[in-house]
Amino acid sequence: MDLKVSRTRLRLKRELQTSFGVLRERETITVCLTDADGVAGYGEASPLEPYDGVSIERVHHALERYREVLTQNPGAQSIQLIEACRAVDDLPQALAAIDLALWDRAGRRRGLPVCSLITDAPATAVPVNATVSASDRASAAEQAAAAARAGFGCLKVKVGVGDDAGRLAAVRAAAGSGVLLRVDANGAWEVEQAVRAINALEPVGLELVEEPTHGLRAIQEVRARVAARVAIDETAAEPGALGANAADAVCLKISRCGGISNLLAAATLVRTAGAEAYISSSLDGPLGVAAAVHAAAGLAAHGPMPHCGLATLDLFEDLDGLLPVRSGEIEPPRSPGLGVSPP
Repeated sequence: MDLKVSRTRLRLKRELQTSFGVLRERETITVCLTDADGVAGYGEASPLEPYDGVSIERVHHALERYREVLTQNPGAQSIQLIEACRAVDDLPQALAAIDLALWDRAGRRRGLPVCSLITDAPATAVPVNATVSASDRASAAEQAAAAARAGFGCLKVKVGVGDDAGRLAAVRAAAGSGVLLRVDANGAWEVEQAVRAINALEPVGLELVEEPTHGLRAIQEVRARVAARVAIDETAAEPGALGANAADAVCLKISRCGGISNLLAAATLVRTAGAEAYISSSLDGPLGVAAAVHAAAGLAAHGPMPHCGLATLDLFEDLDGLLPVRSGEIEPPRSPGLGVSPP
C-alpha cells in the first residue's frame, strides 16, 4: 500500500482569540493511501500544538514511520494496519490520518458514504453551533445576530479572554432568548476563578460551560458548585476521563481520539457512563470536518446528539461552501467515502 504525505496551510478570515493564544492560520497534513487495485483514500492530521501539545513536525515524523508498516502489509485488514502503526508510534493525531484514509478508501470501494458504513440508518443532518469569534461587544453582537438569522440554534463563545460578561450580554441580546448559548474557557480558570466566572455569566442563560478548568478533580469540584451544565474537552484526554461521569457532557474530537473508529468507541463509553457526547472540530481541514460529520450522523442513529462544533470551515479563506450549514445543520456528504476532496 502506497502512502503519500503533504502539508497544507489554511488561513483564517479573521484572527481567533482563545485562552491559549491568537490563531491566524492552521497547518494540516493530508495523506493518500492507495492499494494495489488503485483505490485511494484520503485522510488528515490536524494537530494544534498550543491546544494539544503536538507539533506538525512530530506528526509528520510519525507518518513517515508508518510508511514501512503500510508497505509491508498490503493485504491486511484496516484494524490490523492501524494496530501495526500504533505499535510503531502511538500518536493519535497521526493515527487519525491513517484511520480516515482507510474509512475513505472503504467507502469509495463500496460506493457508500462513510456514515452508511457506520450504521444502516445514519441521521440525514447534524445540528451544529455557530462560533462567535469577535473579541469586542459590537462585532460579537453582529455575528450572533447573523447566526440567528441563518437558523443556528446554538452559539459558542470563547471566554477567559477579556470582556466575557459584556460580550455575552451583547450576544444574548442580539441572538434572542430562543438560541442556546455555550461558552468555552479552554481551561483558562482555576477552580475558584471558574466558580466566580460561571456564576457571574449564568444570568444570560448558559446551555453548558466547556472546559472551565483542567483536570478531572477540578472539573468535578466546579460542577458541584455551579448551576450550569459542565462539559470537558481537553480533560477528556486524561486517563479514565471518558467513563468517569465527571461532567454533564464530553466533547470528542477526531484528531485527539485517533480517528473515526476510536471516536465511535469513546462516544459509546461516554454515553454508557451517563454523560452526553458531542463532536467538535479543533479547526480541522475539510477531511477532518467531513469525518466528524459522518461520525456524528452515525452516532445520532442511536440517540440524540447535542449541537456539534463542526461549522468551522467558513472561518477559513477559500473554503466557503464546503459542507454548508443550512438552518443550523450540516448534511453528511452523500458521495462515496468521506465525500470531500483534500484542500
